Amino acid sequence: MESRTALNVLRKIDDGLSVIERQLLGWSIIIMAVNTVANVIARLGFSSSLFFSEELNQFLIILVTFVGISEAARMGRHIRMSAFSDMLGPRASKVLMIIVSVGTATLLFTLAYYSIDYIAGLIKTNRLTPSLRIPMYFTVLVVPFGLTVTGIQFVLAALTNILKPGVHLSYRVEDIYEDDTLDTHL
Repeated sequence: MESRTALNVLRKIDDGLSVIERQLLGWSIIIMAVNTVANVIARLGFSSSLFFSEELNQFLIILVTFVGISEAARMGRHIRMSAFSDMLGPRASKVLMIIVSVGTATLLFTLAYYSIDYIAGLIKTNRLTPSLRIPMYFTVLVVPFGLTVTGIQFVLAALTNILKPGVHLSYRVEDIYEDDTLDTHL
């Protein structure tokens, strides 16, 4: 019972993170679009590009990538090779999903650790970005956050598979086998 309570607390925290992530993703994509259109207008209309445009879009792509992986994992939209697990029975498929979730979480937490080490090295260099002149480490601060939150998603998926019946891609999404028969009612 205590594990279910802990899982519910984690889910509530994750729900809050999901709202923040979706806002970050939405606004980043809007800013990228506006920035790109403004740069094209400046280039075509004034024969001069915005000096910061490419750099800003690079930062936003990093943000969208590393925040987006967490949202993808939360919604069970991560890339997976299901041919092997589809051949297994439900019990073996569930065990495989737990192993894959724990392994993926471990890898993501390890990468988050190394990304923090990388950022610490960037801080020591005092390097600035060429156009906007902001500290280089600032541009990649989202990387350990995204990796850690995505790792948490896979821990939640493993716990959900342990505590609930069925095979779950994430704590929100159950893997349901759909029969691929042809629809003859055309």
